[in-house]
Amino acid sequence: MLLTIPDLLDAAQLDEIRRLLADAPFVDGGYSAGADARQVKHNQEVDPGDARVAALNRLVLMPLYRHPEFQGAALPSRLSGAFFARYQPGMRYGSHVDDPVMGPEGGRYRTDVSVTVFLGDPGDYDGGELVVETEFGEQAVKLPAGHAVLYPSSSLHRVAPVTRGQRLVAVAWAQSMVRDPARRRILYDLYRVHEDLRKQAPEGEATRRTGHVRANLMRMWAEV
Repeated sequence: MLLTIPDLLDAAQLDEIRRLLADAPFVDGGYSAGADARQVKHNQEVDPGDARVAALNRLVLMPLYRHPEFQGAALPSRLSGAFFARYQPGMRYGSHVDDPVMGPEGGRYRTDVSVTVFLGDPGDYDGGELVVETEFGEQAVKLPAGHAVLYPSSSLHRVAPVTRGQRLVAVAWAQSMVRDPARRRILYDLYRVHEDLRKQAPEGEATRRTGHVRANLMRMWAEV
């Protein structure tokens, strides 16, 4: 499932993120990739040891984790820190699948859901689309600043070459309580139906039964 979350970040949050990124030290993004992905990864990322990273993570990850659509779709048990990536003309990220397990020794997590948060406007750069292979073919994603997109970490995906300007994004991963993407999709569809029913008929029988079905499927499928 590929899901867009519009307006995750507001203008004030974006301004503060850009201010912090303006003089942050960027390093070769290949250092954070696995052996296979490193061969096709050509971008730059904020040095993870820089003092600004903690503030940047708070600005991006707290709104993400609290967002009801993220909770309903990702069902997160763990959320990684973010990588803040920059693509300048000629930079790209070739087709790859995200590493299945990430994180430092003693803090490893499984990558089930990948998240890209766009920090620059589409008019700031040419190219740079996130292209995700789905069951319906390739989908190219290039969203306004502050929007986010979620997709299964098992998906083959790439970032098209940037030919003008600068692409700024934050990328993070969630370990889900439900590792199978098809089951997560079923639970998300039930979540959306239940939310609609709660607005229309909060005391209704269909509302109650839909909530019970989703809860019992979670009980069957969730890993905690």
